[in-house]
Amino acid sequence: MHVQMKEQIKPQPATLIFLNRCFLHRWMILKVLLVLVSATASAAEKPNILIIFTDDQGYGDVGCYGSALNKTPRLDQLAVEGTRFTSFYSQTVCGPSRSALLTGRHPIRSKGWGMPASEITFAEKLRDAGYQTACIGKWDVSNRKPIIERMPNAQGFEYYFGTLGANDGGGVTFHENNEKVGSTRDMGSLTTLYTNKAIDYLENRRDSGKPFVLYVAHTMMHTIIDASERFRGKSEGDLYGDVVEEFDYETGRLLDTVDELGLRENTLVIYTSDNGPWNQDKYTKKKKGHPEGSIFWGDAGPLRNGKGSPYEGGYRLPCIVRWPDKVPAGRTSDAIFATIDFMPTFAALAGFTPPADRYIDGINQTQLLLGKQESGRDQFYFQGAGIRLGKWKYLKPKAFFYGYAVEDDRQKVDELYDLENDIGETTNLALKHPQKVTELKELMISVEGSDRLRPADSRR
Repeated sequence: MHVQMKEQIKPQPATLIFLNRCFLHRWMILKVLLVLVSATASAAEKPNILIIFTDDQGYGDVGCYGSALNKTPRLDQLAVEGTRFTSFYSQTVCGPSRSALLTGRHPIRSKGWGMPASEITFAEKLRDAGYQTACIGKWDVSNRKPIIERMPNAQGFEYYFGTLGANDGGGVTFHENNEKVGSTRDMGSLTTLYTNKAIDYLENRRDSGKPFVLYVAHTMMHTIIDASERFRGKSEGDLYGDVVEEFDYETGRLLDTVDELGLRENTLVIYTSDNGPWNQDKYTKKKKGHPEGSIFWGDAGPLRNGKGSPYEGGYRLPCIVRWPDKVPAGRTSDAIFATIDFMPTFAALAGFTPPADRYIDGINQTQLLLGKQESGRDQFYFQGAGIRLGKWKYLKPKAFFYGYAVEDDRQKVDELYDLENDIGETTNLALKHPQKVTELKELMISVEGSDRLRPADSRR
């Protein structure tokens, strides 16, 4: 009986095939669902990225960085909500600053205004990682010309509106994607225009189901400066103060839009500037044809010199980073951090691999941003001029300066400064520490080396 029962319930071959097919079908559906859930979770973990990049704004131009003249309540509030970096470096002039930010490579490699089409930007990598990519404002890495293969669309930005160069002559020409779409000589309209375009992108152009990177590169406070009628003559800092305060207000409008759209919690906001302020007599006295009051005088705070100089006033800029519940709020960090670090840091956050066929000068600063470590870069290189290692900064005798930034009384000797105790670079310690000078010279030369594959990172 027992054997007969087993024979009675034993499935026939056709039944077995049917059951196996049902099982496989259900297993395949389950696997697809698991993949979709995993992909959805992964996409949710990828932060949106909003970069707000000003032009020629000095270290001391913002309230939370010491300005008693300019009222910047929205940037000050951003610092309360995020981390304020006090040893953050861009570059010393605009084109090189932008190629470094976009590629993670010093301008000796990424070529500044002449950035070649072969350079790979973080926008290209983020786009390939599933991000929507947009750039609003000043481009300035295609030699200020409409060279299609070097314009934003070809360099990874799916949407672009802005000007390919600066406003030195008091006018700008706009491009939307690759098409010329008009021009203006109303410099006081630009900050609001770029903010409106950024808001329009967030509200109307992006796909709410995908993460985005939005790079907003303002023309202000680059000369020729101007503010809108709403802000002109309202600050205590003359026209330059008007421009700073209007930028602060417009930045607040953009951040409010992020909040209203429910994007705040998963948006990494980075505010910084491209280089130090034009604050030299040689520049202001030489410049001709400006409207009255439109030659500005930015504030480098306690730092020496300004734009075009390898001293701290040329390179060290304000930087505030906010990402709620991720980046510590109300924190001040003196760790060395730089725009060249954006590429590898975005790679870690968004899940892509930085270019492996070229030297990447930036390092992954995710742990620093998230407050999981206090140290940042060990070193930072100053183009054609010197290097910082920890608290020590070295400048070579023939350090490169742009003409307007040259200090006529500077002696062409080795310079060594202890930035922890002498942020204003007032006391040259080279003769007291010759071994440190030798060490930093060698490190500088190594950074200036070939463009082949880099070491694992720039840490020692």
